[in-house]
Amino acid sequence: MKTKVKALRTAAGMTQQQLAERVHVSARTVISIEKEQYSPSLMLAYRMAEVFGVTVEELCCLRENREMEDRKYEDLS
Repeated sequence: MKTKVKALRTAAGMTQQQLAERVHVSARTVISIEKEQYSPSLMLAYRMAEVFGVTVEELCCLRENREMEDRKYEDLS
């Protein structure tokens, strides 16, 4: 899943380790989210959104991800 985690983190001048500590996960989890290899749980997304002062919808690019998923289903029809 595409997110804005890396962009928001770098704009905040925060390292992956610093973000990980603030949201109670490992730096490896943050790295995996930034590489789109792992989708954060709802609670983790909420914690990260709070850190950056954005909504979960904005952090997780929900509109864009939904549109991409909808296109996949349309292609199956």
